[in-house]
Amino acid sequence: MRQIVLDTETTGMEVSQDHRIIEIGAVELINRRLTGRHFHRYIHPQREIDEGAQEVHGISLEFLADKPVFHLIADEFLDFVRDAQLVIHNAPFDVGFINHEFNKLDKRFGRIQDYCDVVDTLAMARRLHPGQKNNLDALCKRYYVDNSQRQLHGALLDAEILADVYLAMTGGQVDLGLRKESAESGNGQGREIRRLSDDRPPTPVLVASAEELAAHQEFLERIQKQGGAEPLWAIEDSTV
Repeated sequence: MRQIVLDTETTGMEVSQDHRIIEIGAVELINRRLTGRHFHRYIHPQREIDEGAQEVHGISLEFLADKPVFHLIADEFLDFVRDAQLVIHNAPFDVGFINHEFNKLDKRFGRIQDYCDVVDTLAMARRLHPGQKNNLDALCKRYYVDNSQRQLHGALLDAEILADVYLAMTGGQVDLGLRKESAESGNGQGREIRRLSDDRPPTPVLVASAEELAAHQEFLERIQKQGGAEPLWAIEDSTV
């Protein structure tokens, strides 16, 4: 199973006001394991960035001056996400912006849903934790995911953090010490994401011996004789 955990940063909140994507970050999971492959691009939006949006992500138009416009990275982006399941926090927001960018290109691009299934982790979190805060910072705290590097929003960092949260939220494969601070640095530099390695030995499977099965059956018969009825866990469901 191939999944792409994705995040975007934008010039503002509303596509109806022709706001644009300025950053895309995405990391790849295969069979719920991070592969190390990622997609990260800054994009020139061909418009001004709202002051409030810049306060959130810290990306200025001056920084984006030499970055490509969306149509120059569109094919590369699609090649990375095609046929994967997209995992996005508040998916309608990011999907809406991606489709807005596609709409500005020729019609062959269609919608991102034509290429990928989409999972919204915000909707998932609201089902799991009704009535609680379910933004990414709150989920990091709830699932013990270290987000201390997250001074500002950044698409690739947020995608990496969301991958850890998603795996924890759906029951899988994260080390609770996901990020550690280097002993040589007290300013947040040198931290790294630590996840379970792929070279772990397989989990051993223990099978009961014939003698153990016979002893178990004898124990069940003894319970039945003492209680006057067959143990509930020994009764086969005839409807199965």
